[in-house]
Amino acid sequence: MKNCDIAPEKSNAGNPLTGLKILYLGSSVTNGSAAGGASFAECIAERNGTEFVKEAVNGTTLADGRESYVERLCRLGKGGEFDIFVCQLSTNDATQGKPIGAPSLTDKPGTSTVCGAIEYIIAHVRETWACPVMFYTNSYYDNANYGAMVGALHKIAELYGIGVIDLYRDEEFNNISEEQRKIYMADAIHPTKRGYAEWWTPKMEKCIIDYIKGR
Repeated sequence: MKNCDIAPEKSNAGNPLTGLKILYLGSSVTNGSAAGGASFAECIAERNGTEFVKEAVNGTTLADGRESYVERLCRLGKGGEFDIFVCQLSTNDATQGKPIGAPSLTDKPGTSTVCGAIEYIIAHVRETWACPVMFYTNSYYDNANYGAMVGALHKIAELYGIGVIDLYRDEEFNNISEEQRKIYMADAIHPTKRGYAEWWTPKMEKCIIDYIKGR
């Protein structure tokens, strides 16, 4: 496991995350592609004493495509146990123009759209590991397709009772200086090591803890 090279000083050991095993599914942001392969997953583990599996491949999408989220999730099989599942709302679906679709509320949703893939993932995780499901968004960047995906995710969350870490719409979270943005982001989408450690990690772990406590 690669370490979070710049870990926040404060340790949260002993909180509800400590000892939990988390499954992360995503693409380059989950992978930490602009931070040497270490993302918030490593930082959360170091700060909170969690175990994790990180299934993240750069450039991949929720909707059908090469090495899609659904394809890789299904390859994990039914082995192992997880206490919580955290999935990235991929920016690649927006940039590649994948159809967003709409919630189907069927037992076997199709995976050719973003909504269908999200529904499939929720059902698969609940059937396979029976653990809480959360999705997280990117911090804000100017992309109308992604904004529409965030809106669709919230509709699905209401229908299925899943958690959402919405960094995209969080005005307080996104209200950082231009100097901070240069330090925290390698580009409009990908955080740096300091971006994960100092900006994203504290917010994400708080949202996960609040979700666990609220269940």
